[in-house]
Amino acid sequence: MRAATVRDGEIVVEDHPDPTPGHGEVLIRVRAAALNGADMMQKRGLYPAPSGWPQDIPGLDVAGEVAERGPDATRFAVGDRVMGFVGGGGQGELLVCHERLLMPVPDVLDWPRAGGFSEVFTTAHDALFTQGGLTAGERLLIHGAAGGVGTAAVQLARATGAEVVASVRNADHHAGVAALGAGTVVVPDDVDGTFDVILELVGAPNLPANVKSLNMLGRIVVIGIAAGAKGELNLGALMGKRGRISASMLRGRSLEEKALAARLVERHVLPLVARGVLDVPIAETCPLADAAQAYERFAAGGKLGKIVLTMGA
Repeated sequence: MRAATVRDGEIVVEDHPDPTPGHGEVLIRVRAAALNGADMMQKRGLYPAPSGWPQDIPGLDVAGEVAERGPDATRFAVGDRVMGFVGGGGQGELLVCHERLLMPVPDVLDWPRAGGFSEVFTTAHDALFTQGGLTAGERLLIHGAAGGVGTAAVQLARATGAEVVASVRNADHHAGVAALGAGTVVVPDDVDGTFDVILELVGAPNLPANVKSLNMLGRIVVIGIAAGAKGELNLGALMGKRGRISASMLRGRSLEEKALAARLVERHVLPLVARGVLDVPIAETCPLADAAQAYERFAAGGKLGKIVLTMGA
């Protein structure tokens, strides 16, 4: 099989042996795989794949057809359309993964959207509801709302009945984020008011202002630190709000934990996708042969929506 491959900090497309599914696993003929920030970090040698996943083939998002089932794999039939959030290896023509990480692809999603769905919606759902406990009527602030997880979080929060304020530095994307369901979209310096939940996708520089703008019993959930990992925390202010800060990542979790996150998305999010309530914005699609250019486009920034590699028909 052919796959996007990390070689000396660059992305090249190389041949690899075809993988074979083991117990409880399926072989997926990949049709689409989105790029994510984790792939960019892996390319730079800063974010290795968890044990058991390909170390030189990036890709956390995958969508395709079941080509073969391993022993004891019974959840999907050969030919079924599936998608999932995996530990790596998604940006190749074939991928083996445990069937419990996968979800069925709703008929309304084409391959590019299916290939860009799982990582961002699973991450956003886990952060907002499992970690942050967001409920209808609460006020939510999303820092970095124009990114993939941010656009998923905007839509999920709107569907839940929360009031969404989106912080987006690039003013060119304000209208697009508002169209996804944000009631207010502002540049970071213009964030105003107080919030029940703050989803932090930018990093430590926002920490002091986040604590200051918490409502009583408010929650800050940190899942992005691109702008910095170390900041100043006023514990007295946090105590006065009886607030809570949590931080999370999904990639390194156990199979059991990731399977649970997938089942929650399957149960609560896929019905909304099937009804057309949620969408996966796509900025660009590129064939696998142009993987290096796709990474350059991702690194350039300024996009709204996912960049997706496509394989086959």
